[in-house]
Amino acid sequence: MHKSRQARFGLLIEAYAADLYRYAAWLCSDRAMAEDLVQETFMRAWHSLDSSKHKGAAKFWLFRMLQREHARQSNRSQAQRAEMGEGVLADVGRYDGNAEAVDLRRALAALPPEHREPLVLQVIGGFSCEEIAGILDTASSDVISHLFRARKQLREAVSNERLDRANNKVMA
Repeated sequence: MHKSRQARFGLLIEAYAADLYRYAAWLCSDRAMAEDLVQETFMRAWHSLDSSKHKGAAKFWLFRMLQREHARQSNRSQAQRAEMGEGVLADVGRYDGNAEAVDLRRALAALPPEHREPLVLQVIGGFSCEEIAGILDTASSDVISHLFRARKQLREAVSNERLDRANNKVMA
C-alpha cells in the first residue's frame, strides 16, 4: 500500500526536522537563518519527493540539500553578514552557559569551515565518512583528514581555554 505524498512528506519532517535544524544552526549561527534553511530544504524536498533516486537515503538527501542551500545563501549574503558581525556565540543565551560548553562552542567556531563542517555532520547528523564525503562532494580520505584535524584542534583549544581560566583564577 502506497502512502499519500503528504503522509510521506510528514514522516520526513517528523524524522529529520530537528537534526536538520541543529545542523543549520551550526552552519549559519543564526536562529532565523537556520529556520529559513530548513524551510527551504523541505520546500525543495517537497518538489522532488517523487524522485526515485533518493528513496532509500532520505536523511543523506536532506542534509546534502540543506548544505547546498546554505552554500547558495552564503554566496548571496556573505558581505551582508560580515557587516553585521554575526558569530557563532551571537545567540549564546539559548545554549548551555557552563564554562566547558562555552569553551567548546568557541573552539568549534574557530575551526576552519573545512574541518568544522564534517565534524558537525558526524556529531549532529550521525553520518559516516563516506556519507559526509557525498554531502560535501569531496573524497572520503579528505573527510577523514579533516575530522582528525578538527578533533586535534578542538582538544588543544579547549585545553588552552581551561588553562587560561585556571590562570585567571590564580591571578585574581
